Parts: sequence; structure tokens; C-alpha cells
Amino acid sequence: MNTLMIYGATGYTGGMAAEHAASAGLNLVLAGREQNRARLEALAGRLGATVRIIPLDDPDAVVANLAGVCVMLNAAGPFANTAEPLMSAAIRAGVHYLDFSAELDTYREALALDARARAAGVMLLPGSGGSVAMLGSLAGHAVARIRNARKISIALHVAGAMSRGSATSASQNIASATLHLVDGELVTRSPQQVRDFDFGFGPRSSFPVTLPDLVTIHQATGVADIETFVHVTAGAFPTEHLKDLPAGPSVEEREASRYHAVVEVTGADGTVVRSMLDTVNGYTFTAMAAVEAARRVLGGEVQPGFQTPASLFGNGFAETIADTRIIDL
Repeated sequence: MNTLMIYGATGYTGGMAAEHAASAGLNLVLAGREQNRARLEALAGRLGATVRIIPLDDPDAVVANLAGVCVMLNAAGPFANTAEPLMSAAIRAGVHYLDFSAELDTYREALALDARARAAGVMLLPGSGGSVAMLGSLAGHAVARIRNARKISIALHVAGAMSRGSATSASQNIASATLHLVDGELVTRSPQQVRDFDFGFGPRSSFPVTLPDLVTIHQATGVADIETFVHVTAGAFPTEHLKDLPAGPSVEEREASRYHAVVEVTGADGTVVRSMLDTVNGYTFTAMAAVEAARRVLGGEVQPGFQTPASLFGNGFAETIADTRIIDL
């Protein structure tokens, strides 16, 4: 039972994750839909993996296909279509579940399944890569610097082009309202409440967005007031039809577009601390972080139920990925 399954391995980030997993020497199963069989088999042949075709509309078939698997990494977005059926099947099969969803509903579903997962001894770890792993580490680091943290304001600088899959997920999961966390509850706010954050190259206007980090940072830190912002480099959002987009940015494009994040934590006495995260491109980070999380879970780092990377692995998790660093300001 030391096998990792990657569902959605023919996608842009899923394919990078499969490459990293194979390089790490993990016992690997690549899974996906029937229409992707040929691509799965070609990738599996190159990486020395096996293939399973999983119809998500047949819950019993999903459970049966998890036989012999210890950890499943779901890399198939939009996660609104894949997260709940795969989490439910993982609980039934006794398999730990990971993904790198940026969709808030995935985390609501994980919370709803928390009791069932705990009873089954299964861990649900959505956000094992992406902003949840990045911002969770950054927020946890800054909260540890202050006494009685009461509010977290955190902003992500998104650089470079989006992948076709990310653009598709974003287009299908645009939140109907902009949310922030107030007294532990998600409430609406004006999307016009823009503010500046300095990511290391001068103040940049950042707009409030509904990120799953509202749930995961609260889960990890207990801080009840959280707001999330994004600054997007010009040209990151595609203007052409999704079907005309390349699978994702090239290696050279990723290397030229590092991600940054800044957090501001306010204490009960009004004290404010700030920290900044500097890391590789988000797609590079996500694939590497998700596989590193899977490797550690395979090694026994497990807590049943809904978890976050920062609460499970510690606030230093992001800094174990590539040349990520957190700087106190």
C-alpha cells in the first residue's frame, strides 16, 4: 500500500506532477477518463507507471479502481466536477485524498465530509499545492510572530500566463459574490475595496477575491477575520477562446514569472507584522508541492479528516519546495 494514484495525469499540471512523482521513485498509477486512455498509456509507458480508467459517474467503479492505492492526488479540474466523487470514493476505499483545487466549494465539501473521513481514518488534504500551500505557510509563519492575532490580510501576486485548464476552471467557477471572513463566517464585501500591497517591487493595486484560503487559513490558525487579495500581471488572463489556448506556459515562461505573496497580521493590541513569500512560478510550485505532500503522506505523515498543508506539515512546508523563501518585513 505505498502506491500513489494521480487522477487527471494528462492535464498540464497533472502531467508535471506525474513527472516529479516518477523522478522521486514513487510507485505510480495514472488514472483518468476513457477519452484520455491513449495519452495516459503513452505517459505511463514513458514513466514506468500503470493505467486505470475511472468513470466518475459510477461510484462503485471508482472505489474498485482504488484497490491497492494508498494516496490519490486529484489533478483534474474543474474540481467542481471531480472533487466530491473522488473524496467520497476515497473515504469508502480507505485512501488518503489530495488535490490542488483553487475552488472554494472543494473545501466546503471537504469540511462536510470531515466526520466521515475521520471515522474511516482517511485524510482529506485539498490544496496540497497552489495558493493554499503557499499562503497557508506564509500566514502561519506571520501569525507565529505576533501575540493574539486577530486579523489576516493576505495578497497573492499572480505572474505569467494561465494554463488552459486553469482558465477553464476559472470561467466555470466565478464566485457570485466576493467574500471575506468576519468573526469566523464568510460574508460578502464590495469587490471595489482595492488596496495596495508591496510584493518587493513597489506598491501594486490588488483586488479582493474569494480564495479557499479564507477557509484553510482559518482552519490552520484559528484567526476569525481574514481577507484575501490578488494582483494579476497584465496579460495573465487569456483574451482568446479557451480552446485556442496552449496547454500552459512553457518552461521558459514559467522561469521568467515568479510568484510572490504578502501577509499583514494584526494583533489584539493593534500591533502589525508583515511577511513576504518569494517562490517559483505557481504551476511549477503546485506540481512539486503536491508530489512532495503525497510523498510525505505515503511516508506516514497523516492526520484523519480535513487537513491543510500548513497544519499537517508545519508552516515551513512551502520553503521546502524549490527555492521558496519567506522574508519578514
